[in-house]
Amino acid sequence: MIVQKQDTVSVIIPTYNRAWTLKRAVDSALAQDYRSREVIVVDDGSTDQTRDLLAGYGDKIRVLVQENKGVSAARNRGIQESHGSFIALLDSDDAWEKNKLSCQVAFFQSNPGAMICQTEEVWIRKGKRVNPRKKHKKPGGMIFEPSLKLCLVSPSAVMMRKQLFEHKGMFNEAFPVCEDYDLWLRISHDTPVYLIDTPLTVKTGGHGDQLSASHSQDKYRIQSILNLLESNVLSSDQEQAALNVFKEKCRIFANGCMKRGREKEGAHYLMLAGGKDRRELSRLKIDFKN
Repeated sequence: MIVQKQDTVSVIIPTYNRAWTLKRAVDSALAQDYRSREVIVVDDGSTDQTRDLLAGYGDKIRVLVQENKGVSAARNRGIQESHGSFIALLDSDDAWEKNKLSCQVAFFQSNPGAMICQTEEVWIRKGKRVNPRKKHKKPGGMIFEPSLKLCLVSPSAVMMRKQLFEHKGMFNEAFPVCEDYDLWLRISHDTPVYLIDTPLTVKTGGHGDQLSASHSQDKYRIQSILNLLESNVLSSDQEQAALNVFKEKCRIFANGCMKRGREKEGAHYLMLAGGKDRRELSRLKIDFKN
């Protein structure tokens, strides 16, 4: 693998009360064999020992501190204040193999038209390695339609040219979860997401403080698809595929609401599931306060 001139990679690590695992993430970023990089940790209002931990790194990292605004706002701030031509995201409970950045930079240098790529992953759940299910296998290339049903891009595995955010926008700060799903759909409808088929990212899950454990993900995926349908950027085939998945997710979410006694909310999503086309859906609003 030959890496040419040193394009700077900005590593963005958002964190909130993750002192128990943050050191592993930061250390894996600093241990990269690709040296032209900056490591930016955005402390999203932590109240644990995060600040003391980060202070110990001195000038090896940049630390940005803000009041608690959520992971999207933390990532966005890090990206906005970064200096690199590439952005690599790293969640505070994940880690990288030491050659992760160099492999991705080499890929971009060999493929100058590429805007985004991700690596394969090793999955750790409750301290044990597990094999992802078949439906979670990462595709590469034009992945929009398979990405509608579930998120097939992992933030910690991704590297992007910074200019991509100028064209596609930033993470949606109104979403407490599924903010990555939302961005990947906005990107992948017309931009290939390439895959480096080597497991260079260690993705850790199964702990109680994961955001996905405390919010209904389908509710925000429904809103994301609706936003995309209303944006009028999809081809006719993509629009039909998005509408089909939208209706399916609305029905599933509605049934869940009914089982939990939230009849009004369930009825609203059943109404959305009956929408015939984009123009009809654009007249229906989702109340996220239900």
